[in-house]
Amino acid sequence: MRNVLVSGAGVAGSALAYWLRRKGFSVTVVERAPAPRTGGQAVDIRGVALDVVGRMGLTDRVRAARTRMRGMSMMDGEGNEVFRSEEHTFSSGRLDGDDVELLREDLIAMLHETTGNQVEYVFGDSITALAQRARGVRVEFEGSGTRDFDLVIGADGAHSTVRRLAFGPEQRYSHHLGQYLGIFPMPNVLGLDNWQLWFRDEASGSGGAIYPVRDNAELRVTLGFGSEPLTYDYRNVQQQKRFLTERLAGLGWCVPTLLSAMDTATDFYFDAMAQIRMEHWAAGRVALVGDAGYCASPLSGQGTSLALAGAYVLADELGRSEDHAAAFEAYERRMRPFVTLNQALATENPAGPAAEESVDRAKNALSLDADVPTGV
Repeated sequence: MRNVLVSGAGVAGSALAYWLRRKGFSVTVVERAPAPRTGGQAVDIRGVALDVVGRMGLTDRVRAARTRMRGMSMMDGEGNEVFRSEEHTFSSGRLDGDDVELLREDLIAMLHETTGNQVEYVFGDSITALAQRARGVRVEFEGSGTRDFDLVIGADGAHSTVRRLAFGPEQRYSHHLGQYLGIFPMPNVLGLDNWQLWFRDEASGSGGAIYPVRDNAELRVTLGFGSEPLTYDYRNVQQQKRFLTERLAGLGWCVPTLLSAMDTATDFYFDAMAQIRMEHWAAGRVALVGDAGYCASPLSGQGTSLALAGAYVLADELGRSEDHAAAFEAYERRMRPFVTLNQALATENPAGPAAEESVDRAKNALSLDADVPTGV
């Protein structure tokens, strides 16, 4: 039985752990956080990723946990409604479609539960060094010493430590998309009833989105602004909150209330909208999956689907071959067209019917069965 270390217990890492265990691997997952992560935004499961969820036996649970939006309003910076729709939302697309939107934390909890006690989880620890050898990888951990594994998979996000250790600095692969976003929860002081509010101030280029969750008891708020790359400490939350406060401080309507809630929020996420683009996702006995190898950014709406599909395909290929190099090559060959189309959703931004066609093509441009062509 080959033993695999997966770095990251998010969507990609937890799904990969499930599928690798199904293929007969011994799996260890290391996660810097002390427990499965909570918070964050609602995410979408679309196209082929719905098939992955189905093969995990999670379809009913995922659909039961989906958001129940009735529509959305687009507002200007002063809170005046510009337009509304009861047919689609910016976050989830058409409301009558098959795609599923749910909170990221709910999906991660489900994925984590599917592995039960068959996967070893090491929370509150991280990788500090990798040394590849002829028959394996020696891994040094920050808190638990040194261990040997046959393979190491980085599923540790756009700022992947595994990628840095095995492939080099993040700057080689990260491509800034001109925006920064912050996400946090707060009480539903606006009284929203399954209705999203989006707003944008044209003068400053800042804006955001507000939508209710947990039976309308809570709001998830996204605030953002356009900017060239900023230099900051990604662990300095107060500095990140100041960026948002400074960029949105001049806006009226409910923005001061949102900024006040952000100031005291303990669950807070901030990052640049960026894509990870690499020529290869494997180096020796180390490979990458999900955002670590091919982050499309939240602007694509496909990050979760890429993570689920990538985890399935990578485990499928490793289960087919005793030769990890051949398996990694086949994984890249199958996933590359899918990744390329989905990353283009965030950079090309076609309008009108062309946008719907691009999304439909991108989210279905992969077959989970290795020998079935996709037509891409």
